[in-house]
Amino acid sequence: MTETSPASLYPGHRVLAMFPFYNEQDRLAEMAPRLRPGLVDKFIGVSDGSTDLGPQVLRDGGIEVLEIAHAGAGACMKRAVRYAQENGYDIMVVMAGNNKDNPEEIPRLLDPILNEGCDYVQGSRFLPGGGYPHLPAFRFFAIKLLSLLFSFYTLRRCTELTNGFRAYSLRLFADPRIDIWQEWLDGYEYEYYIHWKVHAYGYKIKEVPVIKSYPAKKGMRYSKIRPFIGWWHMLRPFILLTLRLKH
Repeated sequence: MTETSPASLYPGHRVLAMFPFYNEQDRLAEMAPRLRPGLVDKFIGVSDGSTDLGPQVLRDGGIEVLEIAHAGAGACMKRAVRYAQENGYDIMVVMAGNNKDNPEEIPRLLDPILNEGCDYVQGSRFLPGGGYPHLPAFRFFAIKLLSLLFSFYTLRRCTELTNGFRAYSLRLFADPRIDIWQEWLDGYEYEYYIHWKVHAYGYKIKEVPVIKSYPAKKGMRYSKIRPFIGWWHMLRPFILLTLRLKH
């Protein structure tokens, strides 16, 4: 069912902010009050087959939740894209579903799209004005290395590759060369597939500073991305697309 279309916060545009999540009940309880009206036209969560009370926590906080069978973060984002297309949204913001991103920074991501003609905006914790409280040292160096490799690969400066706090115009998906509906993009591949495509096809891209906050308590799990296996899923699109084994 499509929703009715109230007046937009951003004249000429409708902005949807989404976040995928899987069994993040406690963090969603902290996150839900931060998703205040006035930042975007609508927030939605997409549950990747969660078995805890996370979806109900969000609904109790007035946040709509879409639910899919457990398939991966990419499948969640594709579901949100479909929802956006069906309901007249033309810009989508993607956030982490574990309360690491600050919703108050969403206007930073939107401004280049609304006022500078950008198609894709990447949040960077490494630009002046950004930050990464409690980021584990190993993850810091891994992110820096991946971003440096991508800079060499594209011959364009990239300070941040792995931060999922992004915004992009949904007109990207009218381009037949960008086919997000492929099954192999149901996992982490989805985000890096788009990242590769917008660079390869000359879309207007900008990085903006954001803060990514990690848990201060030692021993607390800060990500569901598994070392090496998760990174392979992130890098796989660059390899397969470069070799033209995927499209």
